[in-house]
Amino acid sequence: MLDLTVASIPVYFGTMAAEQRYLAKRAATHGPTPGDYMRDDTITSLAMGVGSLIAPLVTPKLVKHIIPGKGKYGKALLGFTAAAAVATTVADRVAAKAQSADVSETASTEKRRRRSRLAERVRRVAAPAAVATGTLATATFFASRTNPDTMWEKGEAHDRGQGVAAWAAAIAGWDFIYYWNHRFMHEIRAMWALHVVHHSSERYNLSTALRQPVADVLGVWIPYGVLARAGISPYLISQARAINLLYQYWIHTETIRSLGPAESVLNTASHHRVHHGSNSQYLDRNHGSILIVWDKLFGTFEPEDEPVVYGLTKNIESFNPAVVASHEYKDILRDVAASDNWVDRLSFVLRGPGWAYERHRERSELEPVTAGIS
Repeated sequence: MLDLTVASIPVYFGTMAAEQRYLAKRAATHGPTPGDYMRDDTITSLAMGVGSLIAPLVTPKLVKHIIPGKGKYGKALLGFTAAAAVATTVADRVAAKAQSADVSETASTEKRRRRSRLAERVRRVAAPAAVATGTLATATFFASRTNPDTMWEKGEAHDRGQGVAAWAAAIAGWDFIYYWNHRFMHEIRAMWALHVVHHSSERYNLSTALRQPVADVLGVWIPYGVLARAGISPYLISQARAINLLYQYWIHTETIRSLGPAESVLNTASHHRVHHGSNSQYLDRNHGSILIVWDKLFGTFEPEDEPVVYGLTKNIESFNPAVVASHEYKDILRDVAASDNWVDRLSFVLRGPGWAYERHRERSELEPVTAGIS
């Protein structure tokens, strides 16, 4: 089956070349803009695009043996996760007990400190291990049972065929589910760790559209397989995915300012520029793909009315694809390792990036106090 997103690669390069020439001429007469191509930034975007095409071919082969309930090492993965979680919990209790113990005698104080240091070392290793393997187990288990091919086994009895209505249902259904998955990628930090790749560029041009995640295997999504369960064939679902992605390509540009009346219904370059803005009023807005009506219905729409500042609220200052792809995961694991309770650990994974920043601030304010107590 032809993958339209791959077949369109010549179109990507042709349109990027045309846009680059246009922007270079405009910069010569009107000055530079955030849409201008910069060599290192463009290379990073293209590298991430290539990675996003290769990853789906490689990762299924890497994880198939550890899928809980299917892979021969699935139980081992769950067992390791449980053991790491138990070790972390025990270490939490030992550390808490050591900190609250009677410190009237020097010998008991030293013993308490040794126990506390050991517990701290254990949980700084075990907690991130439990979270990482638990995430992998959850994501692979859920994906294996909710993909379109699996859910088609029951949905085929309600086959909607391949007529106009079925195509329309596939495209609109994918678009609706995409809105919610995209929104969750901004509201759940574990999902944001995947999606932050796409927002990491401080430029905004067609090459930015190709800066895609490579670790989708770690995501837990509202399954597009529900369309198959409703009688939409996996073929139509895959084509709806391709159409959705191709539509999103052209909206990553500053050269198209407005589509006039179509702006009220469709997601456009103007609406998507807002989505890529780090301006406070633009954060977590305009999650739609083809249609902007979902954002208007569910309260996440914001029009473009001030110049957009592209990138992250705290940019990573790197063009290394490995850093771009992994920096948020590294930060999450560091936060989990530094936590002393499961509420904080899970919150650093499941709550939004904004919560994590606020928790960091609270911790920094408490550090001088706790340092004096210890």
